[in-house]
Amino acid sequence: MSETPEQSAASGRRFDSVLIANRGEIAARIQRACRELGLTTVAICSEADREAPYGSTVDSFLCIGPSSAAKSYLNQDAILLAARLTGAGAIHPGYGFLSENAAFADAVEKAGLVFIGPTASSIATMGDKIAAKRAMMAAGVPCVPGPDTALPDDPTSVERIALEIGYPVIIKASGGGGGRGMRVVPEAGQLQEAIALTREEARKAFGSPSLYMEKFLQQPRHIEIQVLCDDHGNAVWLGHRDCSMQRRHQKVVEEAPAPGIASDIIQPVGMACVEACRQIGYRGVGTFEFLYENGAFYFIEMNTRLQVEHPVTELTSGVDIVQAQIKAAQGEVLDLAQGDVACQGHSFECRINAEDPDTFLPSAGVITHLALPEGSGIRVDTHIHAGYKVSPYYDSLIAKLIVHAPTRAQAMARMCDALAGTEIEGIATNIPFLRALFEDHAFARGETDIHYLEQWLKLRRAAA
Repeated sequence: MSETPEQSAASGRRFDSVLIANRGEIAARIQRACRELGLTTVAICSEADREAPYGSTVDSFLCIGPSSAAKSYLNQDAILLAARLTGAGAIHPGYGFLSENAAFADAVEKAGLVFIGPTASSIATMGDKIAAKRAMMAAGVPCVPGPDTALPDDPTSVERIALEIGYPVIIKASGGGGGRGMRVVPEAGQLQEAIALTREEARKAFGSPSLYMEKFLQQPRHIEIQVLCDDHGNAVWLGHRDCSMQRRHQKVVEEAPAPGIASDIIQPVGMACVEACRQIGYRGVGTFEFLYENGAFYFIEMNTRLQVEHPVTELTSGVDIVQAQIKAAQGEVLDLAQGDVACQGHSFECRINAEDPDTFLPSAGVITHLALPEGSGIRVDTHIHAGYKVSPYYDSLIAKLIVHAPTRAQAMARMCDALAGTEIEGIATNIPFLRALFEDHAFARGETDIHYLEQWLKLRRAAA
């Protein structure tokens, strides 16, 4: 019997080897998923990462450039050459670096390889915040009040838009991300200066001065919805996360599910996300990010990649998200329906960074002693070991400590024990800061928003 067009397309995307275009804990995590799927793995490294421990467990390990990320992990030509030299059939970008670069995804596919992620067009659409908002509004996803168009150059028109939205407003770069390219404007007299500064910042950081404007919410929480889609029109959402514990727009602790949100409130939002994925032809894993305030959700952006915090959803949903992402890239039909998704228990993730716990300045050096917690409901995603040299060239994340328990209170207690049992010597880490945070009463009650951690830190500094 001949293949259907769908089966033919799926078989055309089959691969048996994956090049991991990343480093650190996520490179080790992807390698583990590939190994469990029976796939050969190729890892790349910079000169600073030649001694990375996963280099001895992958099938091929290639140094592609100097320590600078721009000359190694961001060097598209070098990565594609490494794939050709090793015969890799697919490239997994992990997170960060080139993971949301539409041009790279396109170059991978044009080279006859499979990009383990969404199509270049999906990345481009969702990477442009204005286009993303327009697509979400069309799919019925609730959005922050504000137009789905770029701000005009005419100052009078901009002022009129701000008045229609109502102060305070926030100015954002259309191509922004990572907490950059945004500025809050509390009143009309500060609007024009804020726009001028943000335009220049956007031009330098993202290559485009295009801006948009939205209502600035005063005390929102940061809620995420994880989606998983295949190439055949099937899509599910895997529950929700709370990522409100942020310092300078960077997440510190994540949890699933988000506390205090009733299922009848979140369920229609999750289904709207699924419908949006179908409308834009999305493939693989992705995350819809929302602000949540006074019982209402407001879409802010979609991350078209695997996220750092994916383990909390894995532990509550029982789905291996990295394996599912790889299978979707191979053209496989999603093996679960929405009715099969049953999230259970509660999970926390702490990002362990090589940084001073008081000043948050990066701490490079050699790890002289390492002891990691073990036991039921405890998971550690990391690439470090005693003797490992933490490089000053990259992000300070060195490990993720994840716990799971039947209830939120039990999960918090388990995380406190796990943090107490984590010993990293030779460098400074943020573990003392994390331990103090998990002893905070407001956090324990789930009574926090995206501004809480910054305020908490100010009080700690004032009391010191």
